[in-house]
Amino acid sequence: MSEETIGTVSDFFARPVVAAIELTAPLKVGDKIHIKGHTTDLELIVDSMQINNVDVKEAKAGDSVGVKVSERVRKQDTVYNVTD
Repeated sequence: MSEETIGTVSDFFARPVVAAIELTAPLKVGDKIHIKGHTTDLELIVDSMQINNVDVKEAKAGDSVGVKVSERVRKQDTVYNVTD
């Protein structure tokens, strides 16, 4: 498996548990991502994402997206796209 950097966490919202991610590469629903930081190490499949509170299936570099996460992530955590 290889990992490609696709963005960084710009904010975290506790309710709902959502990470705001500034993308530097495309991301789509169904992609496997890895969020890694000083105290963060989380892998998940993107099952939904939003841009400005609107559900989208894919996003491009430069977009800021909200992705539901299973635990706390922190600002400046790096987001990787995991490929087989």
